[in-house]
Amino acid sequence: QVQLVESGGGLVQAGGSLRLSCAASGSIFSISAMGWYRQAPGKQRELVAAITNGGRTNYVDSLKGRFTISRDNAKNTVYLQMNSLKPEDTAVYYCWANGYWGQGTQVTVSS
Repeated sequence: QVQLVESGGGLVQAGGSLRLSCAASGSIFSISAMGWYRQAPGKQRELVAAITNGGRTNYVDSLKGRFTISRDNAKNTVYLQMNSLKPEDTAVYYCWANGYWGQGTQVTVSS
């Protein structure tokens, strides 16, 4: 079992920044990749970014350049730095690791 706890969501004005954190615990030895997904109201959950143990990253094309995923293996934590936020980035952001999900953290971007 892997437990994931997200933090860092909140309300921000358009153009602002937020950094999300996700701390993993439990059977962390089994984690090979971690990532972030998001789900906006009325929409399907979609991949935002992912990162492997070795640091290889993958981003959805539309977010490249604004969002950056990083990982601290010593702290078993993955981060999502979000810059130049837009109202359409409003969603619940979920941490993911090897099929496990966090509870989600709300990000709201006001115009």
